[in-house]
Amino acid sequence: MTSHRARSATALAGFAGLILGMAVTVVLHGQGTAVQSAARRKVIRPEKIPNTGLPYSPGILVGNTLYLSGNLGRDPVTAELVRGGIEAETRQALANLREALRTAGMDFKDVASVTAYITSFDDFAKFNAVYREFFPSDPPARATVQVAALNVGAHVELQMIAAR
Repeated sequence: MTSHRARSATALAGFAGLILGMAVTVVLHGQGTAVQSAARRKVIRPEKIPNTGLPYSPGILVGNTLYLSGNLGRDPVTAELVRGGIEAETRQALANLREALRTAGMDFKDVASVTAYITSFDDFAKFNAVYREFFPSDPPARATVQVAALNVGAHVELQMIAAR
């Protein structure tokens, strides 16, 4: 009887040790992943970009991928929308995005995807003419969406993803 109890106790202790070891491994692995993820996520905040005071980061660099927030054609000094309609706004939004790209050590050649929001497809040709100035060949993948309105009465907002 004692031998049976001893074997049962040994088996139970071994099983408990196995469970404890698995739990410690999961906890330590989870902490390592959290630390690694936090270290890989870097906020990109260029000096020459409009400061709107809104709760967002201009860019987030994760590994070799840069996620750029939507940009309106705001003047980097005054944060006011530039005058001149969709052409001037597109040019300024792209200039602001270039600042964020350069802060992350990238440029337009690294842009993989663009999402363009415009308030009227009547302005689509004007938008594309300016866009081509910045992406003359091999442009990134792009989606263009007409929206009912944009913040501060803007005509265009551009969002990008870039990768090294």
